[in-house]
Amino acid sequence: MRRRKKIANYKYQQFLSHSNHQAFDTITEPGQVTPHSGIYRCEGCGENVVSTHSHPLPPQNHHQHTPAQGRIRWRLIAATH
Repeated sequence: MRRRKKIANYKYQQFLSHSNHQAFDTITEPGQVTPHSGIYRCEGCGENVVSTHSHPLPPQNHHQHTPAQGRIRWRLIAATH
């Protein structure tokens, strides 16, 4: 079984809030316009990036995957306002 990377650490929990918003369930393709500012995680390898609303997400050639990891796909894991 593959070990999954975790998101960045934090110290002060009072600055974070839980959300069940559907934006966290959406998979966004490389190079598409960022729908929500925040931290995005690659579904294939667990790499994290920060992207700003209306700017493009990193492209398919942003980093390399093994064949088992498939193509790069981005999921919002921490949104900013």
